[in-house]
Amino acid sequence: MKTTTKTLAVAAIVLLSHLPGLAQNPPGPIEIDGRKVLTLVSNDPPGLRCNNNIQVAAELANAYKVPILVYPVSFMPPGTKAPIVWFGGENIAQSGGKLNGMIFYTELADRFEVEGVAKQDKTGLLLTPKVNSSFEALKQSIKGQ
Repeated sequence: MKTTTKTLAVAAIVLLSHLPGLAQNPPGPIEIDGRKVLTLVSNDPPGLRCNNNIQVAAELANAYKVPILVYPVSFMPPGTKAPIVWFGGENIAQSGGKLNGMIFYTELADRFEVEGVAKQDKTGLLLTPKVNSSFEALKQSIKGQ
């Protein structure tokens, strides 16, 4: 029985060492001033899913008081696949894994509501009709490339 346990432990270590993105923790702090940090790792230059994640983070910052950190994948350990997203210390999206690395506003906003993340005193301009319509046109042009 001890041999089987040791074999499984060694197999798990070997597997995790070959999947650096799955085995790693967020590259920065998981909390700032008692607030969980939303951490994004994006490709260099950002691709479609990375651009989406950065947009979602901007929209969340427009409504919620949440610290956001964005790191380029070139600052991560070799072999790291991007995009990757953490909230606090929890991996919530990863290329080739959870949500294939892509986050969505409604899912995170719902999570923020449940966890009691403080809202901004007033909503920013990002989602106003004038700015939003121009931004939607830009997003569609990016998706069309």
